[in-house]
Amino acid sequence: MRIILFLMLLLVPQLGLAAEGYIDVTAPVTRKLKLFIAPTTPLSGQGAPEVAQELSELFGFDLGLAGPFEVTTAAPPGAGADLVLKSAYAVQGDSVTLECRLVDQVLNRELTAKRYTGGPKELRRMGHAFSDEVLRAVTGEKGPFTGKIAYVTRISGNKEIFIMDYDGRNPQRVTNNGSINLKPDFAPSGKEIIYTSYKKGNPDLYRRELFTGVEARISSRNGLNAMGAFAPDGGKIALVMTKDGNSEIYLINKEGKELARLTNSHAIDVSPAWSPDGSRIAFVSDRLGKPQLFLMDAEGGNLRRLTTNGAYNVTPRWSPKGDRIVYARQEGGGFQIYAINPDGSQDTQLTSTGSNEHPRFSPDGRFIVFSSTRDGAEAIYLMRADGSTQTRISPNKVQNSHPTWSGNW
Repeated sequence: MRIILFLMLLLVPQLGLAAEGYIDVTAPVTRKLKLFIAPTTPLSGQGAPEVAQELSELFGFDLGLAGPFEVTTAAPPGAGADLVLKSAYAVQGDSVTLECRLVDQVLNRELTAKRYTGGPKELRRMGHAFSDEVLRAVTGEKGPFTGKIAYVTRISGNKEIFIMDYDGRNPQRVTNNGSINLKPDFAPSGKEIIYTSYKKGNPDLYRRELFTGVEARISSRNGLNAMGAFAPDGGKIALVMTKDGNSEIYLINKEGKELARLTNSHAIDVSPAWSPDGSRIAFVSDRLGKPQLFLMDAEGGNLRRLTTNGAYNVTPRWSPKGDRIVYARQEGGGFQIYAINPDGSQDTQLTSTGSNEHPRFSPDGRFIVFSSTRDGAEAIYLMRADGSTQTRISPNKVQNSHPTWSGNW
């Protein structure tokens, strides 16, 4: 059942809050707001303790991870809290209603309030939706908590693609072909993914509609058809092909028609990544001897080298605002994640434990999802964009990798 969202009260305009300086979404956190998450109560009748507990844990995880808050569930609302999150629910047959409010305890005013209705399976989505609104009220920018993460898992023994909630809950199978499936990428709409599969013997690129299951093989040229990345307009795809004997980056439309060849070098060119405005593409090339990050225009011109540190840099991805690019650098026997500005400045290491790869920003740029071997088998983790609060979210103990995050679902 699709969630029906009603706006109850929104007494303080979002831009007004941001202007008052609650906290800037990209600024370093110097003073955390004390957020008290009040116990969830029934709207009427007999309560369901499991619902109350699940919501309390969900709000605590979302907003504790977010960064701007010092979250507590143990203190009374008046005990020094800046903000109070209040929630109440009702369960009637196959319908669940959730009402949530965020109150500024200092100024004694309500910042935002929402009412959601849906099926029992949508309870967590409702809670994540209000966590998104809490960040919108405090920072002026909506949170990413209702997004989905696509990833590759070996839970069946083969490499299949699954989708899960951003916090690792509710995993759902996407592919079930008993073959090798790699490198999922969401369309901007969140309704489709592209991925490479060996299910017909050759590494071909497929496009799949997530809600209908309709699938099309859109690139099956001889050799590799891989590392597909949707352009921000959703109509074009950059990918790597070896049909002409060398690994080059090409442009196709979403139906698979070839539009252009973007690189033309004796070197290996891979891992295209679009800037959020669609004007540039970051990619990896060993044209100078070792894999490094390069930038080019979306038409293939104005090539320049981006990374100058490290001897082996791979898998770039832009932030949603276009101000940072994350990537993985080989160090010792594994990889570590770095972030760099598009002009090559502020090349910053974000991870240091285990081998860490495949970084991708959340849709709002607050977080980075990545895979890591720090606990043994490769697993999926989250961290804030500055590298702090690295948290495992993998839904099982088998190998999970290649995560990518969509905010539209």
